[in-house]
Amino acid sequence: MNLAPHRAAGDRGDATCAAMGDDGRVSAEDLENYETDMELALYREYRDAVGLFSYVVETERRFYLANHVDLQVRSAAGEVYFEVTLADAWVWDVYRSARFVKSVRVVTFKDVNVEELAKAELDLGASGGFVR
Repeated sequence: MNLAPHRAAGDRGDATCAAMGDDGRVSAEDLENYETDMELALYREYRDAVGLFSYVVETERRFYLANHVDLQVRSAAGEVYFEVTLADAWVWDVYRSARFVKSVRVVTFKDVNVEELAKAELDLGASGGFVR
């Protein structure tokens, strides 16, 4: 499926979606395929970016990668909530065009999970290109 805009012969220049039929509709299958392709592209971006970050942060609404995490437990009027500040972060959100962000502040009453990522060991063995 090709979703790139195209122009038909005699077109006035209006960009149309190649997935649309002659009546201008997109089938449910085409829409599902498009969403699947976007999720796959997001996963590939995550896979390429995860090595650049030190922490994984999960909230009820979002999943983040970050290099600095500050988690504070707060209370107001007898309610406990979490304030999370992230710096140098990446946001798992298929609908965001810019997923790399300088800083993020999240305030939530729900659980927050913060995990430190294990850094891969530096291997300078045979795969490192050094030959004796």
